[in-house]
Amino acid sequence: MSIEGKAKEAAGYLKEEAFEHGTSPESQRKAEEGRELRNEGRIEDGKAPKTTEPGTGAKD
Repeated sequence: MSIEGKAKEAAGYLKEEAFEHGTSPESQRKAEEGRELRNEGRIEDGKAPKTTEPGTGAKD
């Protein structure tokens, strides 16, 4: 597990959580960017990426 991967996952989580409940296209785009960053960090650490839609609250 790398420090960089953990940092990316944490930053992506924060960005996703901050924008996932917004209704504007801009908010949804930022939530998706957060999800992509989170998944990038997860993959670097050997974890499976999140596959559910941001904002569903599903435990993946």
